Amino acid sequence: MKAASPHALIRAQFVRFAMVGTVGFVVDESVLAIMHLLFGLGPIWARVISITCAMGCTWWGNRTLTFPHAAARGSAKAIVFEWLRFLAANSLGAVVNFSTYATLLRFAPAPLSNPYLATMCGVGIGMLFNFVASRTVVFSAKGLNSPS
Repeated sequence: MKAASPHALIRAQFVRFAMVGTVGFVVDESVLAIMHLLFGLGPIWARVISITCAMGCTWWGNRTLTFPHAAARGSAKAIVFEWLRFLAANSLGAVVNFSTYATLLRFAPAPLSNPYLATMCGVGIGMLFNFVASRTVVFSAKGLNSPS
Protein backbone atom coordinates (compact mmCIF):
# COMPACT_ATOMS: atom_id res chain seq x y z
CA MET A 1 0.00 0.00 0.00
CA LYS A 2 1.35 3.42 -0.98
CA ALA A 3 1.93 5.92 1.85
CA ALA A 4 -0.14 9.09 1.68
CA SER A 5 1.69 12.30 0.87
CA PRO A 6 1.97 14.99 3.56
CA HIS A 7 -0.34 17.19 1.46
CA ALA A 8 -2.97 14.45 1.31
CA LEU A 9 -2.78 14.02 5.10
CA ILE A 10 -3.19 17.77 5.65
CA ARG A 11 -6.16 17.83 3.25
CA ALA A 12 -7.79 14.90 5.09
CA GLN A 13 -7.25 16.65 8.43
CA PHE A 14 -8.70 19.87 7.04
CA VAL A 15 -11.80 18.01 5.80
CA ARG A 16 -12.33 16.48 9.25
CA PHE A 17 -11.59 19.86 10.86
CA ALA A 18 -14.21 21.44 8.60
CA MET A 19 -16.75 18.73 9.48
CA VAL A 20 -16.17 19.32 13.19
CA GLY A 21 -16.37 23.04 12.52
CA THR A 22 -19.72 22.55 10.79
CA VAL A 23 -21.09 20.95 13.93
CA GLY A 24 -19.56 23.80 15.94
CA PHE A 25 -21.23 26.28 13.59
CA VAL A 26 -24.63 24.66 14.19
CA VAL A 27 -24.01 24.89 17.94
CA ASP A 28 -22.89 28.52 17.55
CA GLU A 29 -25.93 29.55 15.51
CA SER A 30 -28.37 27.59 17.68
CA VAL A 31 -27.11 29.02 20.94
CA LEU A 32 -27.00 32.51 19.37
CA ALA A 33 -30.66 32.17 18.33
CA ILE A 34 -31.70 30.83 21.73
CA MET A 35 -29.87 33.53 23.67
CA HIS A 36 -30.94 36.36 21.34
CA LEU A 37 -34.49 35.39 20.40
CA LEU A 38 -35.69 33.41 23.42
CA PHE A 39 -33.78 35.05 26.26
CA GLY A 40 -33.60 38.54 24.77
CA LEU A 41 -29.87 39.06 25.04
CA GLY A 42 -28.36 41.54 22.62
CA PRO A 43 -26.53 40.04 19.64
CA ILE A 44 -23.07 40.75 21.10
CA TRP A 45 -23.63 39.04 24.47
CA ALA A 46 -25.58 36.26 22.81
CA ARG A 47 -22.58 35.64 20.53
CA VAL A 48 -20.11 35.64 23.45
CA ILE A 49 -22.09 32.75 24.94
CA SER A 50 -22.59 30.97 21.63
CA ILE A 51 -18.93 31.12 20.61
CA THR A 52 -17.89 29.72 24.00
CA CYS A 53 -20.24 26.76 23.54
CA ALA A 54 -18.98 26.24 19.99
CA MET A 55 -15.34 26.22 21.15
CA GLY A 56 -16.08 23.45 23.68
CA CYS A 57 -17.80 21.41 20.99
CA THR A 58 -14.99 21.85 18.45
CA TRP A 59 -12.23 21.07 20.97
CA TRP A 60 -13.87 17.74 21.77
CA GLY A 61 -14.53 16.96 18.09
CA ASN A 62 -11.02 17.83 16.96
CA ARG A 63 -9.31 15.84 19.70
CA THR A 64 -11.54 12.85 18.92
CA LEU A 65 -11.86 12.94 15.12
CA THR A 66 -9.31 15.28 13.53
CA PHE A 67 -6.16 14.83 15.63
CA PRO A 68 -6.73 11.65 17.68
CA HIS A 69 -3.06 10.62 17.30
CA ALA A 70 -1.95 13.74 19.19
CA ALA A 71 -4.79 14.21 21.70
CA ALA A 72 -3.86 14.28 25.37
CA ARG A 73 -4.22 10.95 27.15
CA GLY A 74 -4.15 9.76 30.71
CA SER A 75 -4.45 12.25 33.49
CA ALA A 76 -7.10 14.88 33.86
CA LYS A 77 -4.24 17.37 34.18
CA ALA A 78 -2.99 16.55 30.66
CA ILE A 79 -6.49 16.90 29.20
CA VAL A 80 -7.10 20.21 31.01
CA PHE A 81 -3.70 21.42 29.78
CA GLU A 82 -4.74 20.54 26.22
CA TRP A 83 -8.08 22.35 26.65
CA LEU A 84 -6.25 25.45 27.91
CA ARG A 85 -3.83 25.29 24.95
CA PHE A 86 -6.81 24.96 22.63
CA LEU A 87 -8.41 28.06 24.13
CA ALA A 88 -5.17 30.03 23.97
CA ALA A 89 -4.17 28.90 20.47
CA ASN A 90 -7.62 29.50 19.02
CA SER A 91 -8.03 32.90 20.65
CA LEU A 92 -6.62 34.65 17.61
CA GLY A 93 -9.14 32.88 15.40
CA ALA A 94 -11.91 33.79 17.83
CA VAL A 95 -10.83 37.44 17.82
CA VAL A 96 -10.81 37.48 14.02
CA ASN A 97 -14.14 35.64 13.97
CA PHE A 98 -15.78 37.98 16.49
CA SER A 99 -14.25 41.13 14.98
CA THR A 100 -15.58 40.18 11.56
CA TYR A 101 -19.02 39.55 13.10
CA ALA A 102 -19.09 42.83 15.05
CA THR A 103 -17.76 44.87 12.10
CA LEU A 104 -20.41 43.47 9.79
CA LEU A 105 -23.16 44.11 12.35
CA ARG A 106 -22.04 47.71 12.80
CA PHE A 107 -20.93 48.81 9.34
CA ALA A 108 -22.19 46.45 6.64
CA PRO A 109 -25.41 46.98 4.72
CA ALA A 110 -28.14 44.37 4.81
CA PRO A 111 -28.03 41.43 4.43
CA LEU A 112 -24.42 41.25 5.72
CA SER A 113 -25.47 43.02 8.94
CA ASN A 114 -27.78 40.13 9.79
CA PRO A 115 -26.37 38.40 12.93
CA TYR A 116 -26.60 34.93 11.38
CA LEU A 117 -24.93 35.84 8.08
CA ALA A 118 -22.29 37.86 9.95
CA THR A 119 -21.62 34.74 12.05
CA MET A 120 -21.06 32.69 8.89
CA CYS A 121 -18.50 35.19 7.61
CA GLY A 122 -16.67 35.29 10.94
CA VAL A 123 -16.61 31.52 11.22
CA GLY A 124 -15.10 31.07 7.77
CA ILE A 125 -12.25 33.48 8.34
CA GLY A 126 -11.63 32.28 11.90
CA MET A 127 -11.56 28.65 10.76
CA LEU A 128 -8.39 29.19 8.74
CA PHE A 129 -6.59 30.62 11.78
CA ASN A 130 -7.93 27.88 14.04
CA PHE A 131 -6.84 25.01 11.78
CA VAL A 132 -3.26 26.19 11.69
CA ALA A 133 -3.22 26.88 15.44
CA SER A 134 -4.79 23.53 16.31
CA ARG A 135 -2.50 21.57 14.01
CA THR A 136 0.73 23.26 15.06
CA VAL A 137 0.19 24.19 18.71
CA VAL A 138 -2.63 22.22 20.33
CA PHE A 139 -2.46 18.81 18.66
CA SER A 140 1.16 18.79 17.54
CA ALA A 141 2.89 15.42 17.50
CA LYS A 142 5.98 17.06 19.02
CA GLY A 143 5.20 16.02 22.56
CA LEU A 144 3.44 19.19 23.66
CA ASN A 145 0.47 17.30 25.08
CA SER A 146 1.82 16.47 28.51
CA PRO A 147 2.41 19.02 31.23
CA SER A 148 5.67 18.50 33.08
